Amino acid sequence: MNLYIDPGTGSMLFTILIGVIGAAIYSLRMLFIKLKFKISGGKTETDNKRIPYVIFSDNKRYWSIFEPICREMNKRGVKVVYITASPDDPALSCEYSNLKVECIENENKLFTRLNFLNADIVLSTTPGLDVYQWKRSKEVKWYVHIPHAANDITLYRMFGIDYYDAIMLSGDYQMEDIRSLEHLRGLPEKELVKVGIPYMDEMAKRLENSSKVSEHTRTVLLAPSWGPSAIFGVYGGKIIDALLKTGYRIIIRPHPQSFSSEKELMDKLMTEYPENENLEWNRDNDNFEVLKRADILISDFSGVTFDFSLVYNKPIIYTNPKIDISVYDAWWLNKPLWTATALPRIGRELTDENMENLKDVIDICIDDSQYAKGRADVKAETWANPSKGTDCVVDYLLNKYEELNVVKKEV
Repeated sequence: MNLYIDPGTGSMLFTILIGVIGAAIYSLRMLFIKLKFKISGGKTETDNKRIPYVIFSDNKRYWSIFEPICREMNKRGVKVVYITASPDDPALSCEYSNLKVECIENENKLFTRLNFLNADIVLSTTPGLDVYQWKRSKEVKWYVHIPHAANDITLYRMFGIDYYDAIMLSGDYQMEDIRSLEHLRGLPEKELVKVGIPYMDEMAKRLENSSKVSEHTRTVLLAPSWGPSAIFGVYGGKIIDALLKTGYRIIIRPHPQSFSSEKELMDKLMTEYPENENLEWNRDNDNFEVLKRADILISDFSGVTFDFSLVYNKPIIYTNPKIDISVYDAWWLNKPLWTATALPRIGRELTDENMENLKDVIDICIDDSQYAKGRADVKAETWANPSKGTDCVVDYLLNKYEELNVVKKEV
């Protein structure tokens, strides 16, 4: 009898096997580190004084997620230790008096620090706690995860958030999906807190306080991600040709990673399509102004899609990449991704067929009122507590700290 395993199940089993092997290897490494510390008479972080609040960021790009939270904690006089893996993290130049920033670039030292951490609460946007290198410290009371995008919480690699104690969310659909995963995997229920999206609140506040955009030619922003499934990987210069035919002002803002991972392609495109009165290549560090100037965005699976549509209240044109969900938590749920249901409501899909009529597609997206209604509906589903997200996050952290320490005193 021949046994058959479908590709999805096979991929899932392979992912689990790799996870088990990785965990075993890492456990042996950590055992070696512990023995080395004991033999040398050294001390681990568990010997240090307990830290009330720790924020861990594995990349500088997440400072936009954490900065409003750090600012509010500082305003309330609450001391926070911020651990970053990026030597150029903007947090390092932050002057909040109650914020202590540590940069640990070396991976082994970073995870040793985290795995022996002595703290009450750890807040992070990094998935994979207790799955690979990053292990739960026995001296940490409570781990809290906050997402870094306004979309499906199930688009993490499998088991990415299973071992957090609490998840801060922005929509009911996210809470429903986590509860479904917990039920399927036999996991204890985590605390799910619907707080909102602090970084989007900050963008909206900045937009409200900025000057109005002056009269201008209809402007299209092309902001692809990078890789073979991204817009340039699929269409190359064909998409630029189609855009130039519209007669509109075109701004191209490639993903920063493209200039290193796809340097040859970027050099080729920028040579073949030099800047002129109708074409601009944008590489600003801050995307606020370019998003503000654009009337419509064309993108793929870049996180800027929902930022542009929900904060700036403008339509989008999107590609529909064929995502293999077999390695993600979403594989476990027999339902469409929320993102797949949201995108058609806020814009139109870019296809080979409609690219030749791209001007008409752009005009329809901008002028048709159905997309304005769609944006309002999607915003209501995925952006809870607009303008109050930071307060909700900080209130939860402070209340949880009190709860954890009251329990300790009662015991």
